Amino acid sequence: MYHRFIRLLSTAVLVGALCPGAGSAFAADMGSQPKPQKVLMALTHDEIDAHRFIAAPPTEGSQQHQADLAQVRQAIAAATPERMAQAKWDDEHENPSAYYAVIGDGFDLKSLPATEALFAVVMNDEKIAATAAKQAFPRLRPWASDATIHTCDPDDKPQTSYPSGHATMGYTAAVVLATLMPEKAGAIQTRAADYAYSREVCGSHYPSDTEASHALGTAVALELLASPALQSKIAASKAELRAAHFTAQ
Repeated sequence: MYHRFIRLLSTAVLVGALCPGAGSAFAADMGSQPKPQKVLMALTHDEIDAHRFIAAPPTEGSQQHQADLAQVRQAIAAATPERMAQAKWDDEHENPSAYYAVIGDGFDLKSLPATEALFAVVMNDEKIAATAAKQAFPRLRPWASDATIHTCDPDDKPQTSYPSGHATMGYTAAVVLATLMPEKAGAIQTRAADYAYSREVCGSHYPSDTEASHALGTAVALELLASPALQSKIAASKAELRAAHFTAQ
């Protein structure tokens, strides 16, 4: 293996010397490896089929679509600098850390290995569910439909609006966290709604996108909580959270 790598490296150097610019292309080919495709860890594809939980989004240009656009514009116009900053923070944190502040008392999955292990599966399967739903229901994002609308993340693909990936994660995590820590359910659910609203403030999603995320995320969370494959992890997480005094149940 070592000698083969040296021969390849020598070839790259020679090609680069003889053909300026070719060496960088060779290096790019050497370094460009396709990302491994995510695989469901607890659920089946039938259990995350978005057609079971959400309907198709409003048609582009329809009256409902225009109403959606108007609400996005209103959300952006009404946002204070502080609320816009929160929306941008939420955009950069598509993970359970969005709930750390409302759970409080130093809650952090890095210090809770059993709960972190549970959420590794939860986040993996909800991400696959959200991605599959976007592919099933392609929809232009608000900023792609109306160039006057700003976005927090210009790198987003334009036809991936429905449902919101962030909001699906948010609602999935919220249902699981609220089940693990029922005493904090109210604060967690309030934060989930606010986190979803950030997607409108960002100009990244319509209200109907985040409503679909609410339905999909909740359904995926309930499927995960009922999954036989996760029962031992759920029990271990509950025991860990009790021991750490995040819940008494």
